[in-house]
This record gives sequence, C-alpha cells and structure tokens, in this order.
Amino acid sequence: MDRETKLKRLQFRAWHRGTREADFLIGGFFDRYSPDWSEEDIDWFEKLLVEDDVDVMAWAIGTLPVPSAFKGPQMDDMQKLDYIDATK
Repeated sequence: MDRETKLKRLQFRAWHRGTREADFLIGGFFDRYSPDWSEEDIDWFEKLLVEDDVDVMAWAIGTLPVPSAFKGPQMDDMQKLDYIDATK
C-alpha cells in the first residue's frame, strides 16, 4: 500500500478509538506529528494502535511505565500532550 493510503487509514483509526479522550490524544498526536514521520515511525504508530487505549493514555500521561517497545522519541512527543485540541 502506498504511503498516502496508509496514512489515511491510520488517521481514521487514530480518530475513531471509541472514546473522545482517546480520539483527542491519539488522533491529535497523529495530526501533529505524522507529516514528518519516516516509515519506521509509521510502523511504530501502527503497532501502538493495536494496544489498548487505556494503556496508551496511561503511558502518555505517565501513570504507567512505557514498555520498551514504545520508548523513544515518538513516545516523548506523545507525552508532551501539547497537540490536544479539545475544541474539535
């Protein structure tokens, strides 16, 4: 699948998590950072989307330790929480 199609699918999955809070966190993160992602970054995000939303949210706000598979610059960016726009 080409990059543009893959990103569109990931964007849909990021913004349709099942709860508004997860949509803002994961979808907002996607919107803010995905334009600059490498293929490796895209693969990381795709794996993140398989995880339970409560876990991803807990990693992002620091109430659970981040598993080694998700540690790194992308999780550091996610933990900034400066990309959430609750006015949408």
